[in-house]
Amino acid sequence: DPVPPLQVIRPEPCGVCGSRIRFGKTAIKCCQCQLLLHTKCQEQCPSLCTPRPHHHSWPREGVLADFAPSSPPLVPALVVQCVTEVEKRGLTETGLYRVPGAEQLVREWKRKLLRAGGALPALSTVTDIHVVCGVLKDFLRGLKEPLEGTVFPLTLLPGAAADIPDDAASDTALRHVVSKLPPANRDTLAFLMLHLLRVSHSPDCKMDVLNLSRVFGPTLVGYSSANPTPLAIMEDTPRQCKVVARLLSLPPNFWRGFVETEQENLVPM
Repeated sequence: DPVPPLQVIRPEPCGVCGSRIRFGKTAIKCCQCQLLLHTKCQEQCPSLCTPRPHHHSWPREGVLADFAPSSPPLVPALVVQCVTEVEKRGLTETGLYRVPGAEQLVREWKRKLLRAGGALPALSTVTDIHVVCGVLKDFLRGLKEPLEGTVFPLTLLPGAAADIPDDAASDTALRHVVSKLPPANRDTLAFLMLHLLRVSHSPDCKMDVLNLSRVFGPTLVGYSSANPTPLAIMEDTPRQCKVVARLLSLPPNFWRGFVETEQENLVPM
């Protein structure tokens, strides 16, 4: 439902091609879903649109709960769509999550997905799967401080559960911490752990648990203080990797218990 062309006051990206619509240029905005696009991109716009959620778009940054749906499992649609796309065509790619995607494309697609709110554009048009991986990592890294904004706060580890020498005791402590996480953090962590286990089991990816924990340690796990010094960051990094490795060592059924009871709600939009 396009309205008559309007003049852009604040430069914004086009919802179809992703390029910025500059100040003073003419654009078209959909009455129903508020999609903004170049007039030249109107023909490429999908004929059907989805009404946006009440907040119209996600915040640029926030805690996980700000992006989560209203019904369980509380996994943000952006995370579900990225993971679904990676599993569809990325499990034969060497160095998945380790090989970087083009920075500009990662930034563009992250901005496009955040602007879309719940009605996400298809990631199938992203040629390089490493860009999709980059969007997911960048989204997780960009979660807002304080530490509760991270997926797994290191400060919640009682006596550094991952450092407990006895594996059984360490697992028990980690299970306890996971169960006490805010629901969106817990469900998203479970969804990501199951995904990373599938990646680790793909011989083509050559990304075992150790490699994945190095990539995702600083991404998923917060620091031990709100404003870590460079020294604290250096000291926390090995612990963050160790935490992710220990989390990946927990049985898949533990993680499935959080997300598969409502698995039908995880179908990407």
